[in-house]
Amino acid sequence: MKPSERRKARHCATQAIYQWQMTQANVGDIEEQFKIDQDTKGVDLNYFRDLLFGVALHCNELDKVYSPFLSRPLDEVDMVDKAILRLATYELTRRDDVPPRVVINEAIELAKAFAADDSHKFVNGVLDKVIKTLNKR
Repeated sequence: MKPSERRKARHCATQAIYQWQMTQANVGDIEEQFKIDQDTKGVDLNYFRDLLFGVALHCNELDKVYSPFLSRPLDEVDMVDKAILRLATYELTRRDDVPPRVVINEAIELAKAFAADDSHKFVNGVLDKVIKTLNKR
């Protein structure tokens, strides 16, 4: 497996998580629709599935991990930022095979690709504090 395959999996998972947040549709249906509608060539589909289902299953728990570090109430956080924070927090808390610095860098890149202009700074700041509380460096 190549790092680029995981990067693409995160990219797709961010979009799928965003769709799930907006529609509250069944994640299995979102996964199937995504595989049909999107180009998944070069995507680690197992990792994509783990991220999508893991975030959906542990959403409330993930929100509790990062929400103390938000500068505004959770319900006021942009849905794209929330999708990225949930995905990254899932990786930090559930995927010991991914170094924390990789999680942060990938989250910053996702924010630059999908979110508002300065969202990457917001995401970086929140996740940096999450890592410190998890004692991961």
